[in-house]
Amino acid sequence: MAKSMIARRQEAERARVEAYELTLRRVARPTRPPPDLHNAIREAERGFAADTIRDPASWKPKLKTRDPARLRLAAARHLFARYPVAPHLEQVWIDATGLDRAETELRKRWYVAAAGGGSLYKAGASALLSRKEVHAFLNPLGTVGFDEAIWQAIARSTTDDPALVSRITRSRIARTPRGELAFWREAAQFFCAQPTTVEEIDDLCDYIADRRRRERKFSLKGRSLAALRRLMQAWHRDLAVVARIEAARRRAELARHRSAGEADLTVHWPGAQLADWSWSLSAKASARRDEYVITQLRTAESLVAESRAMRHCVSSYAAKCIAGFASIWSLRYRRPGNVDRLLTIELDRQHRAVQVRGFANRPAHPDERKVLERWAKARGIILLET
Repeated sequence: MAKSMIARRQEAERARVEAYELTLRRVARPTRPPPDLHNAIREAERGFAADTIRDPASWKPKLKTRDPARLRLAAARHLFARYPVAPHLEQVWIDATGLDRAETELRKRWYVAAAGGGSLYKAGASALLSRKEVHAFLNPLGTVGFDEAIWQAIARSTTDDPALVSRITRSRIARTPRGELAFWREAAQFFCAQPTTVEEIDDLCDYIADRRRRERKFSLKGRSLAALRRLMQAWHRDLAVVARIEAARRRAELARHRSAGEADLTVHWPGAQLADWSWSLSAKASARRDEYVITQLRTAESLVAESRAMRHCVSSYAAKCIAGFASIWSLRYRRPGNVDRLLTIELDRQHRAVQVRGFANRPAHPDERKVLERWAKARGIILLET
Protein backbone atom coordinates (compact mmCIF):
# COMPACT_ATOMS: atom_id res chain seq x y z
CA MET A 1 0.00 0.00 0.00
CA ALA A 2 1.44 3.38 -1.02
CA LYS A 3 2.33 5.78 1.78
CA SER A 4 0.52 9.04 2.00
CA MET A 5 2.25 12.35 1.44
CA ILE A 6 2.06 13.11 5.19
CA ALA A 7 3.73 9.76 6.09
CA ARG A 8 6.52 10.37 3.58
CA ARG A 9 7.13 13.84 5.00
CA GLN A 10 7.25 12.48 8.56
CA GLU A 11 9.78 9.79 7.57
CA ALA A 12 11.92 12.35 5.77
CA GLU A 13 11.85 14.59 8.87
CA ARG A 14 12.87 11.69 11.15
CA ALA A 15 15.74 10.86 8.76
CA ARG A 16 16.94 14.51 8.84
CA VAL A 17 16.80 14.56 12.66
CA GLU A 18 18.75 11.27 12.92
CA ALA A 19 21.37 12.52 10.46
CA TYR A 20 21.68 15.78 12.42
CA GLU A 21 22.09 13.95 15.75
CA LEU A 22 24.68 11.61 14.22
CA THR A 23 26.66 14.61 12.98
CA LEU A 24 26.48 16.19 16.44
CA ARG A 25 27.80 13.00 18.08
CA ARG A 26 30.72 12.97 15.67
CA VAL A 27 31.83 16.57 16.14
CA ALA A 28 30.74 17.38 19.69
CA ARG A 29 33.35 17.00 22.42
CA PRO A 30 32.39 14.67 25.24
CA THR A 31 31.66 16.33 28.53
CA ARG A 32 34.80 16.40 30.67
CA PRO A 33 34.43 14.91 34.13
CA PRO A 34 34.66 17.36 37.03
CA PRO A 35 37.86 17.50 39.15
CA ASP A 36 38.01 14.61 41.60
CA LEU A 37 38.41 16.69 44.74
CA HIS A 38 37.38 13.89 47.08
CA ASN A 39 40.12 11.58 45.84
CA ALA A 40 42.73 14.37 46.00
CA ILE A 41 41.97 15.21 49.63
CA ARG A 42 41.86 11.50 50.55
CA GLU A 43 45.27 10.84 48.96
CA ALA A 44 46.86 13.86 50.64
CA GLU A 45 45.44 12.96 54.06
CA ARG A 46 46.42 9.27 53.92
CA GLY A 47 48.89 8.48 56.70
CA PHE A 48 48.91 12.02 58.11
CA ALA A 49 45.34 12.55 59.32
CA ALA A 50 46.58 13.40 62.83
CA ASP A 51 48.70 16.26 61.46
CA THR A 52 45.98 18.17 59.61
CA ILE A 53 45.45 21.79 60.64
CA ARG A 54 42.22 22.28 58.66
CA ASP A 55 39.04 20.29 58.18
CA PRO A 56 39.19 18.29 54.91
CA ALA A 57 35.49 19.03 54.34
CA SER A 58 36.18 22.78 54.30
CA TRP A 59 38.37 22.54 51.18
CA LYS A 60 36.63 24.51 48.43
CA PRO A 61 39.34 25.06 45.81
CA LYS A 62 38.83 27.42 42.90
CA LEU A 63 40.93 25.34 40.53
CA LYS A 64 40.14 24.76 36.88
CA THR A 65 42.67 21.94 36.56
CA ARG A 66 41.73 18.26 36.46
CA ASP A 67 45.35 17.14 36.84
CA PRO A 68 45.39 14.71 39.83
CA ALA A 69 48.94 15.75 40.78
CA ARG A 70 48.14 19.47 41.02
CA LEU A 71 44.92 18.72 42.88
CA ARG A 72 46.84 16.51 45.34
CA LEU A 73 49.34 19.30 46.02
CA ALA A 74 46.55 21.82 46.51
CA ALA A 75 44.88 19.43 48.95
CA ALA A 76 48.15 18.97 50.88
CA ARG A 77 48.56 22.75 51.15
CA HIS A 78 45.03 23.03 52.53
CA LEU A 79 45.50 20.24 55.06
CA PHE A 80 49.00 20.95 56.36
CA ALA A 81 50.43 24.31 55.25
CA ARG A 82 50.57 27.44 57.39
CA TYR A 83 53.57 28.76 55.45
CA PRO A 84 54.87 28.36 51.88
CA VAL A 85 57.85 26.05 51.38
CA ALA A 86 60.41 25.49 48.62
CA PRO A 87 59.32 23.42 45.56
CA HIS A 88 61.65 20.51 46.37
CA LEU A 89 59.57 19.78 49.48
CA GLU A 90 56.29 19.91 47.54
CA GLN A 91 57.42 17.70 44.66
CA VAL A 92 56.57 14.45 46.49
CA TRP A 93 52.85 15.30 46.25
CA ILE A 94 53.14 15.84 42.49
CA ASP A 95 55.31 12.89 41.47
CA ALA A 96 56.79 10.11 43.63
CA THR A 97 58.03 8.00 40.69
CA GLY A 98 61.13 6.00 41.60
CA LEU A 99 60.69 6.47 45.36
CA ASP A 100 60.03 3.54 47.65
CA ARG A 101 57.40 3.72 50.38
CA ALA A 102 59.83 4.70 53.14
CA GLU A 103 61.35 7.53 51.11
CA THR A 104 57.91 8.81 50.08
CA GLU A 105 56.73 8.89 53.70
CA LEU A 106 59.94 10.64 54.81
CA ARG A 107 59.56 13.40 52.25
CA LYS A 108 55.86 13.88 53.10
CA ARG A 109 56.68 13.99 56.80
CA TRP A 110 59.32 16.65 56.19
CA TYR A 111 56.82 18.67 54.14
CA VAL A 112 54.17 18.44 56.86
CA ALA A 113 56.66 19.61 59.50
CA ALA A 114 58.10 22.48 57.45
CA ALA A 115 54.83 23.73 55.95
CA GLY A 116 53.11 23.56 59.31
CA GLY A 117 55.75 25.74 60.95
CA GLY A 118 57.23 22.97 63.10
CA SER A 119 60.86 22.05 63.62
CA LEU A 120 62.16 20.02 60.69
CA TYR A 121 65.27 19.26 62.72
CA LYS A 122 63.17 17.61 65.45
CA ALA A 123 60.93 15.92 62.85
CA GLY A 124 63.79 13.66 61.77
CA ALA A 125 66.17 15.82 59.74
CA SER A 126 68.65 15.71 62.63
CA ALA A 127 69.63 12.20 61.49
CA LEU A 128 71.07 13.73 58.31
CA LEU A 129 71.66 17.43 58.84
CA SER A 130 72.83 19.89 61.46
CA ARG A 131 70.61 22.82 62.48
CA LYS A 132 72.57 25.14 60.19
CA GLU A 133 72.19 22.70 57.32
CA VAL A 134 68.44 22.32 57.94
CA HIS A 135 68.08 26.09 57.55
CA ALA A 136 70.00 25.95 54.25
CA PHE A 137 67.90 22.98 53.11
CA LEU A 138 64.69 24.95 53.68
CA ASN A 139 66.08 27.97 51.80
CA PRO A 140 67.99 26.55 48.79
CA LEU A 141 69.87 28.52 46.15
CA GLY A 142 67.85 28.25 42.95
CA THR A 143 65.60 25.37 41.94
CA VAL A 144 66.93 21.98 43.04
CA GLY A 145 65.58 18.50 43.77
CA PHE A 146 65.16 16.99 47.23
CA ASP A 147 68.50 15.14 47.34
CA GLU A 148 70.32 18.01 45.65
CA ALA A 149 68.95 20.37 48.33
CA ILE A 150 70.42 18.11 51.04
CA TRP A 151 73.88 18.19 49.45
CA GLN A 152 73.63 21.87 48.70
CA ALA A 153 72.93 22.46 52.40
CA ILE A 154 75.94 20.33 53.38
CA ALA A 155 78.20 22.22 50.96
CA ARG A 156 76.91 25.60 52.17
CA SER A 157 77.86 24.68 55.72
CA THR A 158 81.47 24.30 54.49
CA THR A 159 81.87 27.13 51.97
CA ASP A 160 80.21 30.43 51.06
CA ASP A 161 81.30 30.17 47.42
CA PRO A 162 78.13 29.53 45.35
CA ALA A 163 80.22 28.13 42.45
CA LEU A 164 81.68 25.42 44.72
CA VAL A 165 78.24 24.69 46.15
CA SER A 166 76.87 24.29 42.61
CA ARG A 167 79.64 21.86 41.66
CA ILE A 168 78.91 19.62 44.64
CA THR A 169 75.16 19.73 43.90
CA ARG A 170 75.70 18.77 40.23
CA SER A 171 78.26 16.05 40.93
CA ARG A 172 77.83 12.34 41.59
CA ILE A 173 78.07 13.06 45.32
CA ALA A 174 74.48 14.34 45.23
CA ARG A 175 73.33 10.97 43.82
CA THR A 176 75.02 8.68 46.34
CA PRO A 177 72.94 6.37 48.58
CA ARG A 178 71.36 8.02 51.63
CA GLY A 179 72.87 5.35 53.89
CA GLU A 180 76.38 6.44 52.82
CA LEU A 181 75.78 10.11 53.65
CA ALA A 182 78.30 10.26 56.51
CA PHE A 183 81.17 9.15 54.28
CA TRP A 184 80.18 11.27 51.26
CA ARG A 185 79.76 14.31 53.52
CA GLU A 186 83.53 13.95 54.05
CA ALA A 187 83.98 13.82 50.27
CA ALA A 188 81.88 16.98 49.78
CA GLN A 189 83.95 18.80 52.38
CA PHE A 190 87.15 17.53 50.69
CA PHE A 191 86.17 18.97 47.30
CA CYS A 192 85.02 22.25 48.87
CA ALA A 193 88.45 22.60 50.48
CA GLN A 194 90.32 21.43 47.35
CA PRO A 195 88.23 22.63 44.38
CA THR A 196 88.21 21.04 40.94
CA THR A 197 85.78 20.67 38.02
CA VAL A 198 82.51 18.73 38.17
CA GLU A 199 83.90 16.30 35.59
CA GLU A 200 86.94 15.49 37.70
CA ILE A 201 84.84 15.23 40.88
CA ASP A 202 82.70 12.60 39.11
CA ASP A 203 85.76 10.70 37.90
CA LEU A 204 87.33 10.74 41.36
CA CYS A 205 84.02 9.65 42.90
CA ASP A 206 84.06 6.55 40.68
CA TYR A 207 87.45 5.66 42.13
CA ILE A 208 86.44 6.53 45.71
CA ALA A 209 83.25 4.41 45.49
CA ASP A 210 85.18 1.42 44.16
CA ARG A 211 87.89 1.81 46.80
CA ARG A 212 85.28 2.04 49.55
CA ARG A 213 83.56 -1.15 48.34
CA ARG A 214 86.86 -2.97 48.69
CA GLU A 215 88.04 -1.18 51.84
CA ARG A 216 85.30 0.03 54.18
CA LYS A 217 87.77 1.99 56.34
CA PHE A 218 88.99 4.06 53.40
CA SER A 219 89.00 7.77 54.24
CA LEU A 220 89.90 11.04 52.55
CA LYS A 221 91.30 12.59 55.71
CA GLY A 222 94.88 13.75 55.30
CA ARG A 223 94.87 13.26 51.51
CA SER A 224 95.53 15.88 48.87
CA LEU A 225 93.82 16.30 45.51
CA ALA A 226 97.07 15.52 43.69
CA ALA A 227 97.53 12.26 45.65
CA LEU A 228 93.94 11.26 44.93
CA ARG A 229 94.52 11.88 41.22
CA ARG A 230 97.54 9.58 41.25
CA LEU A 231 95.52 6.84 42.96
CA MET A 232 92.73 7.21 40.37
CA GLN A 233 95.17 7.02 37.46
CA ALA A 234 96.67 3.81 38.86
CA TRP A 235 93.13 2.43 39.28
CA HIS A 236 92.34 3.20 35.64
CA ARG A 237 95.46 1.35 34.54
CA ASP A 238 94.46 -1.63 36.67
CA LEU A 239 90.95 -1.58 35.22
CA ALA A 240 92.33 -1.61 31.69
CA VAL A 241 94.51 -4.63 32.48
CA VAL A 242 91.61 -6.45 34.18
CA ALA A 243 89.35 -5.67 31.20
CA ARG A 244 91.84 -7.15 28.75
CA ILE A 245 92.31 -10.26 30.88
CA GLU A 246 88.54 -10.67 31.35
CA ALA A 247 87.90 -10.22 27.63
CA ALA A 248 90.47 -12.89 26.80
CA ARG A 249 89.00 -15.23 29.41
CA ARG A 250 85.49 -14.70 28.05
CA ARG A 251 86.61 -15.39 24.48
CA ALA A 252 88.29 -18.61 25.54
CA GLU A 253 85.26 -19.67 27.60
CA LEU A 254 82.82 -18.94 24.79
CA ALA A 255 84.98 -20.80 22.28
CA ARG A 256 85.13 -23.80 24.62
CA HIS A 257 81.36 -23.90 25.15
CA ARG A 258 80.60 -23.41 21.47
CA SER A 259 82.87 -26.27 20.53
CA ALA A 260 80.96 -28.40 23.05
CA GLY A 261 77.64 -27.30 21.50
CA GLU A 262 76.49 -25.44 24.65
CA ALA A 263 74.57 -22.19 24.86
CA ASP A 264 76.22 -18.79 24.60
CA LEU A 265 77.17 -17.55 28.07
CA THR A 266 77.46 -13.84 27.24
CA VAL A 267 76.52 -11.77 30.29
CA HIS A 268 73.63 -9.47 29.42
CA TRP A 269 70.81 -7.62 31.20
CA PRO A 270 67.39 -6.20 30.22
CA GLY A 271 68.41 -2.56 30.65
CA ALA A 272 66.12 0.48 30.46
CA GLN A 273 62.82 0.15 28.61
CA LEU A 274 63.81 2.74 26.02
CA ALA A 275 64.35 2.13 22.32
CA ASP A 276 67.59 2.97 20.55
CA TRP A 277 67.53 6.20 18.54
CA SER A 278 69.01 7.54 15.31
CA TRP A 279 68.98 10.89 13.52
CA SER A 280 70.37 12.18 10.22
CA LEU A 281 71.76 15.70 10.08
CA SER A 282 70.18 16.40 6.68
CA ALA A 283 68.41 14.72 3.79
CA LYS A 284 71.70 14.66 1.87
CA ALA A 285 73.41 12.93 4.81
CA SER A 286 70.50 10.50 5.03
CA ALA A 287 70.96 9.64 1.37
CA ARG A 288 74.57 8.76 2.16
CA ARG A 289 73.29 6.84 5.21
CA ASP A 290 75.26 9.09 7.59
CA GLU A 291 73.51 9.28 10.95
CA TYR A 292 73.91 9.76 14.68
CA VAL A 293 72.96 6.66 16.68
CA ILE A 294 72.40 6.29 20.41
CA THR A 295 72.31 2.64 21.43
CA GLN A 296 72.05 0.98 24.83
CA LEU A 297 74.91 -1.26 25.99
CA ARG A 298 73.41 -4.40 27.52
CA THR A 299 76.33 -6.85 27.66
CA ALA A 300 79.61 -7.07 29.56
CA GLU A 301 81.48 -7.32 26.26
CA SER A 302 79.95 -4.10 24.92
CA LEU A 303 80.81 -2.24 28.15
CA VAL A 304 84.41 -3.47 28.03
CA ALA A 305 84.69 -2.49 24.35
CA GLU A 306 83.26 0.98 25.09
CA SER A 307 85.60 1.42 28.04
CA ARG A 308 88.64 0.40 26.01
CA ALA A 309 87.75 2.55 22.97
CA MET A 310 86.80 5.63 25.00
CA ARG A 311 89.52 5.24 27.66
CA HIS A 312 87.30 5.59 30.71
CA CYS A 313 86.01 3.28 33.43
CA VAL A 314 82.44 2.59 32.24
CA SER A 315 83.17 -1.16 32.33
CA SER A 316 83.06 -0.91 36.15
CA TYR A 317 79.34 0.02 35.91
CA ALA A 318 78.20 -3.50 34.97
CA ALA A 319 76.98 -4.27 38.51
CA LYS A 320 74.78 -1.12 38.54
CA CYS A 321 73.33 -2.03 35.13
CA ILE A 322 72.60 -5.62 36.14
CA ALA A 323 70.87 -4.41 39.35
CA GLY A 324 68.75 -1.97 37.33
CA PHE A 325 70.14 1.17 38.97
CA ALA A 326 71.63 2.53 35.74
CA SER A 327 71.72 2.09 31.99
CA ILE A 328 74.67 2.93 29.74
CA TRP A 329 74.25 4.38 26.24
CA SER A 330 76.70 5.14 23.46
CA LEU A 331 76.40 8.05 21.02
CA ARG A 332 78.06 7.21 17.70
CA TYR A 333 78.36 8.80 14.27
CA ARG A 334 77.80 6.12 11.67
CA ARG A 335 78.61 6.36 7.98
CA PRO A 336 79.22 3.69 5.35
CA GLY A 337 82.26 1.68 6.34
CA ASN A 338 82.98 3.50 9.62
CA VAL A 339 81.55 4.22 13.07
CA ASP A 340 82.95 6.93 15.38
CA ARG A 341 82.25 6.68 19.11
CA LEU A 342 81.50 10.15 20.45
CA LEU A 343 79.98 9.96 23.95
CA THR A 344 79.07 7.52 26.69
CA ILE A 345 75.93 8.38 28.69
CA GLU A 346 74.73 7.06 32.06
CA LEU A 347 70.99 7.22 32.79
CA ASP A 348 69.55 6.60 36.25
CA ARG A 349 66.22 4.89 36.97
CA GLN A 350 64.34 8.17 36.41
CA HIS A 351 65.87 8.41 32.90
CA ARG A 352 68.08 11.33 33.91
CA ALA A 353 71.43 11.67 32.13
CA VAL A 354 73.63 11.83 35.21
CA GLN A 355 76.93 11.44 33.35
CA VAL A 356 77.95 12.32 29.79
CA ARG A 357 81.58 11.69 28.85
CA GLY A 358 83.64 11.54 25.66
CA PHE A 359 87.11 10.18 24.96
CA ALA A 360 89.29 10.15 28.12
CA ASN A 361 86.36 11.57 30.15
CA ARG A 362 86.14 14.87 28.24
CA PRO A 363 82.79 16.75 28.44
CA ALA A 364 80.41 16.86 25.48
CA HIS A 365 81.13 19.33 22.66
CA PRO A 366 78.38 21.87 21.80
CA ASP A 367 77.39 20.05 18.58
CA GLU A 368 77.19 16.74 20.48
CA ARG A 369 75.06 18.43 23.12
CA LYS A 370 72.57 19.46 20.44
CA VAL A 371 72.27 15.82 19.32
CA LEU A 372 71.68 14.79 22.94
CA GLU A 373 68.93 17.40 23.26
CA ARG A 374 67.15 15.93 20.22
CA TRP A 375 67.44 12.44 21.73
CA ALA A 376 66.18 13.68 25.10
CA LYS A 377 63.13 15.28 23.50
CA ALA A 378 62.37 12.15 21.47
CA ARG A 379 62.75 9.69 24.35
CA GLY A 380 61.71 11.71 27.42
CA ILE A 381 65.24 11.92 28.82
CA ILE A 382 66.15 14.60 31.39
CA LEU A 383 69.54 16.17 30.63
CA LEU A 384 71.26 17.43 33.74
CA GLU A 385 73.93 20.09 33.59
CA THR A 386 76.84 17.62 33.47
